[in-house]
Order: sequence, then C-alpha cells, then structure tokens
Amino acid sequence: MLASKTAAMEIKSYQNQAGALLKEYVLADSFIPYASIIGGLVACKMVYHLTQLISAVHFKSFSSLSKVQRNEWNNRSISTFHAIFITVMSLYFVFWSDLYSDELLAGFVTFRSSSLSTFSLGVSVGYFLADLGMICWFYPSLGGMEYVVHHLLSIAAVAYAMLTGEGQLYTYMVLISETTTPGINLRWYLDVAGMKRSGAYVMNGVVIFFAWLVARILLFIYLFYHIYLHYDQVKQMHNIGLFLVVVVPSVLAVMNLMWFAKIIKGLKKTLTKRQ
Repeated sequence: MLASKTAAMEIKSYQNQAGALLKEYVLADSFIPYASIIGGLVACKMVYHLTQLISAVHFKSFSSLSKVQRNEWNNRSISTFHAIFITVMSLYFVFWSDLYSDELLAGFVTFRSSSLSTFSLGVSVGYFLADLGMICWFYPSLGGMEYVVHHLLSIAAVAYAMLTGEGQLYTYMVLISETTTPGINLRWYLDVAGMKRSGAYVMNGVVIFFAWLVARILLFIYLFYHIYLHYDQVKQMHNIGLFLVVVVPSVLAVMNLMWFAKIIKGLKKTLTKRQ
C-alpha cells in the first residue's frame, strides 16, 4: 500500500515537472512559433503514415492504385486534416473571437495577436512546408508550378504574420479559403474510386461551387473592403507586412478566379453528361 502511494506521488511529481517544462519552454511566447511549426510537420507525417496504414486495411481499391496515386491519396489526407483545423481556427478568430474586434480598444487591429493565434499559424506553416516538400519531391504529379507559387506565397505571408504578429486578421481571412480543400479532395477520391457518374460526385461538385464562391471569391471581396476601411491602421505596418497584406491576397484572388472558371467548366460538363 505504501509502495503504491509512493509510486503515485512520483508519477504526479514527474507530471508536474513535465507540465512546468512545457509551460516554461515549449509554450513560452518565444518558443511558440518554432514548437508549432515542428508540431505541424510531425502531425503531417503522422497523418500520412496513418492514412497509408488504414487505407491498406480498409480500402480494397488502395492496393490496386499506382505508386503515384497512393502518394497523392496519402497527401490529400494531410491537406484535408490541415484544412479542417485551420478553417475552424480561422472562423473562430475572424467571426467569434473578440481579438480582432473593432469594439476592443486594444490598439491597431493590424498588430493584435495571442499565443493561440500564433500557435495556429505555426501549425499551418508546418503543413505548407511539408506539402511543398512533397510537391517538389514528386513534381509534377502532386501539382504544377501554380501550386508551388501558391505555397511559397502562403508560407511567406503566414510565417511573417506568425513571427511579427502583424496582419494576423487578414492572414486568417485568407486561410478560411482552405474550407474548400476537403471537397476538392473528396472529388479526387470519388474519381479514383470509379464514382465519377454517381450522385455523390455531382452533389460534391455543387458544394465545391458554392463553397468556392463564398470562401474564395466573396470573402476576398470582404477582405479588400476591410483593408480599405482600416487602411489608416494597415499603413502603419512595416513595408514587408504591408506588401504581403496587399499583394499576396491580390495574387491569390486572381488564382482563385482562374480555378473558379475551371470549376464552373467542370460542373457544366458533369451536369451535361447526366442529362
């Protein structure tokens, strides 16, 4: 009985020490960016291997895929995982949290940040680094030059907002666009599974159309309008931050319009075939 109490006290002591170390170092403000990036990279690797393991057991068609298709299958699970995480965090910070609210009298909205907002951006940087590495390694099977440009711009903008605390609100507005990623990935999975003529495939295409319209077209218009209304605060940012806040969303908006045109064309083609 005494031995069990002693063991329990020792375990509790180790837990307290581990918690103190975690709070003092890993979750300290100066370590949050680096810890979150590493966490994002590790999470991507875990999701990749777990997807490969689960798919091999539960999806009979997985073993019949080519090596390139299996790599893309696993890669898309990573992007889906990141999209769900960052969409939830972005919606929270932009629409529900009062961190960036105009009613909060806590200085310019362009310079506000918190430990949680910085950590979330770091996880996103880790994902973009991991995904860019895979795109380059398997180039061009996982995406062409437009994906490389997209990821480089994303890394630059998100990393800057994470490290400096500048423009985090606008970074999260742009990251809400990741909400379209699960639908895009599901479209690919249905195509590989031979379900291109199914009702699920058509319904998914319609959902992608509306999600893209809201998250990558209308929301970007709102972003530029918000910048216009708060330009007296935006122009107080450093030149690099100002460049990233104005130029990166503009380039991404053009790319979104180009991809949206392809989505409309593909949806029309699918609906025509079903008639």
